[in-house]
Amino acid sequence: MSVEVKIPAVGESITSGIVSVWHKKSGDFVNAGDALFTLETDKVSTEIAAEISGVLDTIVPEGQEVKIGEVVATIDDSKKAPAAKPAEEKAAAKSETKTAAPPKEKSADAKTASPARTLSPAVRRIVDEEHLNPEKISGTGPGGRLTKADALTAAQNRGASEKKIDIEPATAGPSVGGQLADGRFVRKKMSPLRRKIAAQLVMAQHTAAILTTFNECDMSAVQELRAKSQEAFTKKHGVKLGFMSFFIKASVEALKAVPVVNGRIEDEDFIQNNFYDIGVAVGTERGLVVPIVRDADKKSFADLERDIANYATKAREGKLKIEDLTGGTFTISNGGVYGSLLSTPILNPPQSGILGMHKIMPRPTAVDGKVEVRPMMYLALSYDHRAIDGKEAVSFLIKVKECIEDPKKLPLDF
Repeated sequence: MSVEVKIPAVGESITSGIVSVWHKKSGDFVNAGDALFTLETDKVSTEIAAEISGVLDTIVPEGQEVKIGEVVATIDDSKKAPAAKPAEEKAAAKSETKTAAPPKEKSADAKTASPARTLSPAVRRIVDEEHLNPEKISGTGPGGRLTKADALTAAQNRGASEKKIDIEPATAGPSVGGQLADGRFVRKKMSPLRRKIAAQLVMAQHTAAILTTFNECDMSAVQELRAKSQEAFTKKHGVKLGFMSFFIKASVEALKAVPVVNGRIEDEDFIQNNFYDIGVAVGTERGLVVPIVRDADKKSFADLERDIANYATKAREGKLKIEDLTGGTFTISNGGVYGSLLSTPILNPPQSGILGMHKIMPRPTAVDGKVEVRPMMYLALSYDHRAIDGKEAVSFLIKVKECIEDPKKLPLDF
């Protein structure tokens, strides 16, 4: 009998996703547990596995948006796996493979040959989104296998070649990679994740009364404390002491002082959160994600730094799970790592507040009636004015400033 493959619920507030890539094709025999396809949502990519063994029949194509509960394929469990080749046939095939090319030629061709190249899910996503031909990419992994870095490099190199089109005579027609170019511009489809992020940001602007208030803080005390404690901290905990843990601690103290910033509006109700799950925005080559540091008020500086480091690694490798990204009460975004001096961060719905950190810049400032050059950082708090008044927003930001400029006000546990 045929069993339906439906889009499962993958997290709160997620009602749809995009089938970005099929890992198995119609007519393929799949085993229970095999990855069938990758589902892209506005939060994370999730591989959906087969629940039973049988022959797959896909219903929706790659790139199509689907709703939770929608049937996207069927698996006929009445059909059995094809019979395996006899041992002698396998041995003969293996022998032919070894003698097909001299050793020297094999090392040169291994990176570009392989008619049926096996790609990891992360590499497959990049190849499909960027419309790359994997057979034309040199692999640097074991046995010429394509790595994520190989795919990203190929996409960047192609992007550089596309820029040359802008200064050459225009001749309309398709360009390499299935993209349309007329000499003055190149048109290509946005990636599924980028489209969902775009929709989420527009929704945030349309559903909240977003306002931003600014302040600045002197980073001298934190820099001095960090430099003084770094060696012992790293030796004791096996992780470096960064600035983000200070700002998470300062934000928790500010949220306790101004609780309304830690809440959210739901229909006609206001939900006041009495826990502190802080989202930390992490940039990846595929877009911005916001993993959640759970119970930040109960964690030490070392625990916070470990969580941040682990999430950063998982984000870069595409291994974040949906539970890593849902349920936060407040978010911190650090544009300073990219050189941003000042910005207005956008809310992460349904949260009511987000703190923006920025680049540390030496600037002249008045200290006890004298002008001194200090390492200064601009701070920005964007908030939902429907729930939070200006006085409360300013009070929150001043509390953060006070904790950063006088770290002794934080629960230091080095």
